[in-house]
Amino acid sequence: LDVFWHNIDPTTVNKEFCDTGKQYRTAIFYMNEEQKIAALASKKKYEESKVFGKKIVTEISPAKTFWEAEDYHQDYYKKNPQLYAFYRANCGRDRYLESIWGESGSSFSITDIPSAVKQRLSKPNSD
Repeated sequence: LDVFWHNIDPTTVNKEFCDTGKQYRTAIFYMNEEQKIAALASKKKYEESKVFGKKIVTEISPAKTFWEAEDYHQDYYKKNPQLYAFYRANCGRDRYLESIWGESGSSFSITDIPSAVKQRLSKPNSD
């Protein structure tokens, strides 16, 4: 659960950085009472810490039918590392996570971006 909280913005409704819509809401889906208790306790811990600076709106609900995403969505960050790095950098995800957790807070960092993309992102736009 801590990995989950360290990789999202739980303060926005139906949105996760550049992606908007109910399918992009932050949520924890539990399969049994033990998971429900753990999820609620985890959420309470982060609410009490006030680390996010705003109300946490992450939904905690029972798991229902799960629809697996299409193949092109599976391991997208591995299949399309440059596009994924570009998305993360340009949607503010990494900046946000670093503002909350510090430089090592995100499971992804600028050092993971292939060098050509990193060079392009580090230079001011001269076009």
